[in-house]
Amino acid sequence: MTTKTIAGIDVEVNDEGFFEQPDQWTEAIGAEVAKEAGIEPMTDRHWQVVKFMRHQYLETGSAPSIRALGKASGVPVKELYQLFPKGPAKLAAKIAGIPKPRGCI
Repeated sequence: MTTKTIAGIDVEVNDEGFFEQPDQWTEAIGAEVAKEAGIEPMTDRHWQVVKFMRHQYLETGSAPSIRALGKASGVPVKELYQLFPKGPAKLAAKIAGIPKPRGCI
């Protein structure tokens, strides 16, 4: 576990950069993580997915898979890959400040 300063706030992250403490997350942190990943600006569609991911994690204790994300978030899988290239569930989870979804490499 490592401490990293993101958007002026010290947060605990694992060796892949995923939050250890999801309650440390803020939208400003999410925007900074997205910028580091090459996603800028964050559009309403990006935030819709990120907030859905956080909500699902906080409600169930696990992040949704890409299939579940595409069905339940209101954003089709094809669009998810346009919004979050190189693995939408994994990247959206990182931006949302939650652990990496099961099944993501």
